[in-house]
Amino acid sequence: MKIKDLEKFSDAEKIALAEELWDSVSKKDIELTTDIKKELDHRLKQVAEEKTEYYTWNEVKNHLKKVR
Repeated sequence: MKIKDLEKFSDAEKIALAEELWDSVSKKDIELTTDIKKELDHRLKQVAEEKTEYYTWNEVKNHLKKVR
């Protein structure tokens, strides 16, 4: 399948296809460096301790518009 063939699918169908593709990736074959594992552990700890700030998608978009 070529990327241009995706135009014939609806957005919902594209999302379903993306989910299927993602689920087909073997998670055991994904290698993380020690630094990435350390950062992920740090972020999970921050969430567990309720020290994480969350932003809406609109807040993120507005911030990106300002810094560009």
